[in-house]
Amino acid sequence: MLEDHFHRLGLPRRFTVDAGELERAYLARSRAVHPDFHLAGSSADLNASLELSAAVNEAYNTLRDPFARAEHLLALEGGPSAAEHKQVPPAFLAEMLDAREEIETARGKRPETERLERAFSARFDGLMSDAAGLFEQLAALPPEDAQRANLRIRVRGLLNAAKYVRGLLRDLHD
Repeated sequence: MLEDHFHRLGLPRRFTVDAGELERAYLARSRAVHPDFHLAGSSADLNASLELSAAVNEAYNTLRDPFARAEHLLALEGGPSAAEHKQVPPAFLAEMLDAREEIETARGKRPETERLERAFSARFDGLMSDAAGLFEQLAALPPEDAQRANLRIRVRGLLNAAKYVRGLLRDLHD
């Protein structure tokens, strides 16, 4: 069963997360389960504390990264994984091939790599913003609504595209 990181940190299950609220929830949960507070207890208490501490850290790391948070939320919503739904529009793939060529041309030219980084970052942010909108639509629908399946597939497509763009950002600095 998939662990609900939102529940673990006591946060509402939604894509948009207030960074300050996330940080406060993490610190409170982290203090409550930290192994240093269980050193005098039994070995079982210490082991349980270590496991809970690791789970709280995993939840925090997932929810503070918008892409990982979206992937997690989509999985909680029963959406397809990247392995189950790999499609992106052909025009997007052509655009990504052009972007890769731009990266090769820009190597060693700082102004050009900075321009590309800004462009790719803006594209990534736009994809995540579009995903946020779809998650809001999903949250507004009752669980039995047939439109939910289509929205989950649309979110998956955006996340597949965002993964490509993240790869461009990584490759820009390799």
